[in-house]
Parts: sequence; C-alpha cells; structure tokens
Amino acid sequence: MRTFTRSFALAVFPVLAAVVGLAGCASESPMTVGTVSLAVIPGADHGGRPFSTILTQEVTTQPVWAGDPDGAGSALITVNLGQREICWDVSVSAISLPATASHIHRAAPGVRGAIVVGLTAPNAAGTSRGCTSGLDADLLREILQSPEAFYVNVHNAPYPAGAVRGQLAE
Repeated sequence: MRTFTRSFALAVFPVLAAVVGLAGCASESPMTVGTVSLAVIPGADHGGRPFSTILTQEVTTQPVWAGDPDGAGSALITVNLGQREICWDVSVSAISLPATASHIHRAAPGVRGAIVVGLTAPNAAGTSRGCTSGLDADLLREILQSPEAFYVNVHNAPYPAGAVRGQLAE
C-alpha cells in the first residue's frame, strides 16, 4: 500500500505543478509571445509526450500573411510514437469563429512552413479536440526531437493564411 501511495504522489505532483503553472498564463495579454512546458510523467494516461504552445497573431517574414492582431489561444499536442498518433486540444479566442482549418506545420518561428498534420478546426465555441493515427513514424520522431521546429496554427475566413499560431515547446 505504501508503494502505491508514493507512486501516486510522484505521478500527481508534476501534474498539479503544470496546472498551477498554466493558471498564471491567463493574465498575459493576447499579444504576448510565449510558450508553456508540461511535465512528462512516465506511465501517465496521456498516451504520449505532450507539447504545448500559446497561440498569438500569425506573424511571418512577409507581412501580407499577418494574422489577427487580437487573436489568442493555446494548444496541447500529444505525440504517441508507439501508436503513431497525435492528439490535440486547441482553444482560441478573439478571432472570427468557427475557424476554417488548423494544422501542425514544419518551420522556424516567423517562417511559413509546410503542413505536416491536419487538425480539426476550432468550432463556434473556439475549441477543437481529436486524434489522428497512422502517421509517419519518422515525422513523429522529428517532432519529439525538435518540437521548436514545428508550429500549430488556426485559419479563419478573415485570415485564410492563418489567424493565430504558436511554436511547440518542450
């Protein structure tokens, strides 16, 4: 019984620390660029390795593709190499909804990149959750090894090239 209690405490504490850390993000202005890191808990039920990001205005090296200056949001992306699966939980606000598309792209910050995984677009409430499986194992390894080389973005009618985006963070 003591081992179960200790194991449970070791698994729950990092989750609580991550939740408390995320709660502090609510006070940031929508234009603040930042990332949030979550603890990876061996054996937890998340089914993979989580990466998260704060979504802000889509900004690229070419201003013609600039996104919604008021847009904000967050994305939690979970990569499960063994299942060849990516799951997501995306939430956006202060953009025209419903969104028209959402993706994971391969590119450095401020650069437009190729779509590597399609996500469901946030609905009229600004949320999207789901999973897609059967993905290329090499792509998933690349995301796991260099999450900062990928970003999540959300498109809508007024900003078809992308309203908001955020680089993944470890």
